Amino acid sequence: MAVEVGVGRGGSEYAPGVAFEAMTDLVERRDLDQVYQPAEDSRLLAETAAERVGDGDLVLDVGTGSGHVAAVAEDAGADVVGVDLNPLACRDARDSGIPVVQANLTDPFRDGVFDAVLFNPPYLPTPPEDERDDWMEYALSGGEDGRAVIEPFLDGVGRVLAPAGRVLLLVSTLTGLDAVVEYAAKRGLSAEEVAAESHPFERLVVLALVPGRSTDETTN
Repeated sequence: MAVEVGVGRGGSEYAPGVAFEAMTDLVERRDLDQVYQPAEDSRLLAETAAERVGDGDLVLDVGTGSGHVAAVAEDAGADVVGVDLNPLACRDARDSGIPVVQANLTDPFRDGVFDAVLFNPPYLPTPPEDERDDWMEYALSGGEDGRAVIEPFLDGVGRVLAPAGRVLLLVSTLTGLDAVVEYAAKRGLSAEEVAAESHPFERLVVLALVPGRSTDETTN
């Protein structure tokens, strides 16, 4: 799939009956309006965000979907804006009361603005021959290794963080957790696991990322 995607997960309700088997099958995850509806990953990120953002925080929810994670962060007292590449997701988020920008990842935002950036990215490893040309593909597929969207996000997210800003990134073990942590370190972001949840075929993890020295700098 194309790297330039910013569509992640999020929505107005948590669907507790969604099984992992459905998450591994892109066909089963497509719905009529082509907007990802929140499931276990959305809930874990939302709950973690609610514990780590609060009054006065300016928060960006990347890949906001229909706005579930953003709404939970807003309920915790934060001022939240969403961003999503999918125009249908932007419509749903606005209908839920979330201010949203249709754009890719953190591209349109000023430097040093956000106290927190939240992202539940597309992370399912997907062979090229299995990809489809629709909005649910953008919401689910992480390319062959599951990191085709995560890595561009990590390339740019440090730019928009305020001096004491942090990132909350949802990662699945399907994408290679160690590889994500190592890539973040190369981009000057140190990682700490702050929440996790096990499922039959994967472990969902929320990483808190904060700016520091990149591993490239420390080895030169």
